[in-house]
Amino acid sequence: MSDSMRRQYTKEFKKEAVDLVNIQHYSVTEAAGRLGISSKILDRWRREYRTREENAFPGTGHEGAQIDELKRLREENRKLRLEKEILKKAAAYFARESG
Repeated sequence: MSDSMRRQYTKEFKKEAVDLVNIQHYSVTEAAGRLGISSKILDRWRREYRTREENAFPGTGHEGAQIDELKRLREENRKLRLEKEILKKAAAYFARESG
C-alpha cells in the first residue's frame, strides 16, 4: 500500500484501541480483529502509549520524531552553552594569572 493510500487513524481511535487491551483486557489479536486493523499496528500503538502516555499519537506520525529531535537539539544546545561559559571563565582566570 502506498503512502497516499495508507489509512490514517485519529488519536482518539488509537487511544480507544489501546484501552481495549489495557483496560478491557482484550487480547491484542482479538481487539485488532474487531477493529479491522493488524495486531502489529495495535501492538506498536500500545508501546508508543506506554512510553509517551498523553503525548502519544501526536498527529501524522512524523511529529514524534521531530519532537524527539527538537529535545535532543535543545539538550545539546544547553550543554554547548555550559561549555562556553566554562571556557570563558577559564580564559579569564588564565588571563589574570599571566597578566
